[in-house]
Amino acid sequence: MRFSGFDWDDGNWPKCSKHGLTKGEIEDIFQFSPSVMPDPYPNEPRMRAIGKTRAGRYVFLVFMFRQAQGKTLIRPISARFMHRKEIEHYENKD
Repeated sequence: MRFSGFDWDDGNWPKCSKHGLTKGEIEDIFQFSPSVMPDPYPNEPRMRAIGKTRAGRYVFLVFMFRQAQGKTLIRPISARFMHRKEIEHYENKD
């Protein structure tokens, strides 16, 4: 997955931060090969990513790809820490 950065603003950051994550933690998961899959949201082409932060915390993220000035950006929509059962499923995916 190739992208140039992240698209943060007053529209998406408050929704992402309400579950206690920082921007750095959300961005971290893309440094460590997250599992990415389509999100079944009917009105927009959204994606889901699950992965770990640098500190080893597990994150579930819904995001979109956005084009801006010829670059592909990741626009986080919603983020939260994963539940225990989700972590177990993620760890046993191989």
